[in-house]
Amino acid sequence: MTRGPTLPAHRTPHLPRPLDAFNAASAAEARALLLRCLHSPRWSHRVAAHRPYPDLDALLAAADEAAYDLSPADLAEALSHEALPGLPENTYSAAHVALDAAHAAYESKFGHVFVISLDGVPPAESADYVLEAIQSRSANDPDKEREIVADELRRLARGRLGTCLRGARNCVTSPNAPAPGR
Repeated sequence: MTRGPTLPAHRTPHLPRPLDAFNAASAAEARALLLRCLHSPRWSHRVAAHRPYPDLDALLAAADEAAYDLSPADLAEALSHEALPGLPENTYSAAHVALDAAHAAYESKFGHVFVISLDGVPPAESADYVLEAIQSRSANDPDKEREIVADELRRLARGRLGTCLRGARNCVTSPNAPAPGR
C-alpha cells in the first residue's frame, strides 16, 4: 500500500505575548497601561523603569513592591481615581441603598472612596461581601484603615495588571481598551 505525501507540520504563527509587548513598549505606553491599573505616577514610573521582566510573576512582584512604597500623597492620588465596586445587575435595590448609606458614612469618616479587591469573591456574594467589609472597616481608626486601603490598592493593581497581561487582547498597544478590573 502506497501512502500519499504527508502534510507539513502545522505551525502556529508566533504571536507576541502581552508581556513581550509590555516590555517592548515605549516608557510612555508602559506607564499609561500601569496608570490604568493603579493611578499613581510614582508607582507606574518605578514599575516601568525596571523593564524588561522575564515573566509575569516577576512583573507582579515588582508591582507589589512598588505599591508598598507609596506615600500618603501617592495613595490619595490613586484613591481619587477609584470608584466603589459595582454590584451585579440583579442585586436588590435594598442592597444598593444599604451600600450607598454605608459608603457615605465611610467616605465622611475617611475622606475617600471605599476600595476593596473582589478577586475570588463569587459575583452572587459580592454585595454581601462589600457591605460587610465597609461596615466592619468603618470602625477602624484612620491609621489602621490607611494600611488596609494601601493593601487593597496593591491587590487591585496586581489583579488588573495580571488580567490585562493574561488576557487575549493586548492592553499595552490598544488605547481604546477599557481599564482592567473596571
